[in-house]
Amino acid sequence: MKKRIMWTSFAITAAALIVFSILTLQICYNNSLEYSRYYLRGYMSVFDETRTAGELDAAYARELSASLNGARVTFLTEDGAFIADSEDESDGSRAQRSEVADAIAEGEGFDVRTSPTMGEDFLYYCKRFDGYLVRIAERTQSLWSIVLASLPAIAGFLVADAAVCLFLTYLSTGYVLRPLEELGKEAAFRKKVKATVPELEQFAAIVNKMNEDADRRIQEIDEEREQAIKAKSSKDEFIANVTHEMNTPLTSIHGFAELLASGTLEGDRRQKALSTIMTQSERLQSLVASIINYSEIDSEDLPTYEVDASHILRETLAALSPEIREHRLVLLSEVKDGVILNSRQERVTEIFGNIIRNAIRYNREGGSISVLLTCEEFRVSDTGIGISEENLGRIFDRFFTVDKSHSGKNGGFGLGLSVVRKLCRKQGWQLSVESKEGAGSTFRVGFPQEKNKNVQKN
Repeated sequence: MKKRIMWTSFAITAAALIVFSILTLQICYNNSLEYSRYYLRGYMSVFDETRTAGELDAAYARELSASLNGARVTFLTEDGAFIADSEDESDGSRAQRSEVADAIAEGEGFDVRTSPTMGEDFLYYCKRFDGYLVRIAERTQSLWSIVLASLPAIAGFLVADAAVCLFLTYLSTGYVLRPLEELGKEAAFRKKVKATVPELEQFAAIVNKMNEDADRRIQEIDEEREQAIKAKSSKDEFIANVTHEMNTPLTSIHGFAELLASGTLEGDRRQKALSTIMTQSERLQSLVASIINYSEIDSEDLPTYEVDASHILRETLAALSPEIREHRLVLLSEVKDGVILNSRQERVTEIFGNIIRNAIRYNREGGSISVLLTCEEFRVSDTGIGISEENLGRIFDRFFTVDKSHSGKNGGFGLGLSVVRKLCRKQGWQLSVESKEGAGSTFRVGFPQEKNKNVQKN
């Protein structure tokens, strides 16, 4: 970058120097022509105006030229025909020459050009007298010949410009780019960079944002790697749990079916065996339905709509009230009216139902359940067995149960909270749990206002 700036600066200054030199030569050249016109008029005052056309000859032209420091003198008739010249003896009319034409028409004329007869550049001044024309010319240089003659000097200036420009640019770019280089070094070490000059503040903000995005992406990759490892283990555990949950009812069904097939069971024993087979079949069917429901959550992509969460929660509590009374639990509920969520009724019903049933199932006899619903959150607290610190991170895993003695009881297979987590992630809601072993648990679902557009109706 330094070299680019250095050579760009040199190119700009070199172009400016060349243009300035040409413009300066043009101005000086025009000024010299204007000055030459004045002294050529002065030369003309030396001419003896009393002479007649017959007295004008080459000898007088050379004489007059000698008195004018060698200026070329030409005598012409009043219509521009050649009479005599101090240097040129070429005959012929000069009426087409610009200065001669102007003198014939207006009394005097000027021109700068290359003489067609002598091949040199002259500044011409022609004046009309009584019956003839007198022209005085001074040798001069054209603008381009002056430019060409100045090229060595211009080249010298360019060399000096290159040396000075490159040196000063090297020093200045080092000073200007140092803050940027320091910022780049800090960014390379993933530090939060800070601009030392105001012009780099926006760039520093972009670098910090990029570093934050990179760190976040690295963290996501690490989490994905860990999840791929939280996935293999889960798969193995899932298979083991499913096998365990299905083995118990299948064993019962198979055993009692064999007894019935053998014909050894009669009366009440036969009826009890049939009842057990029906119960275990229903349990197995419930397990399969729970697994299918859990798997379908990821693929389900139905549109959302406004759901009255207050009404759903009251219906859920009413439906679970017999189970609450059965466990001799005290229900403390605070349900704000008109809590509207942008979701689907079945999703909200399943989240509320699973969390409350979990609080009932793992509570102690005579304990209590506190339920709160506002526009900001849904919260359920219980006075149950709680969750140990080592199990707190696994509470939302599939088929995980804190108390294995409750597994399968009342239709529970350890999938309820896992379903809740999936549904909350799908909705963008924040699911959290606080618990202490032996002191109960609190589950909370937060509803971000900007995502769910919750409103509370008056």
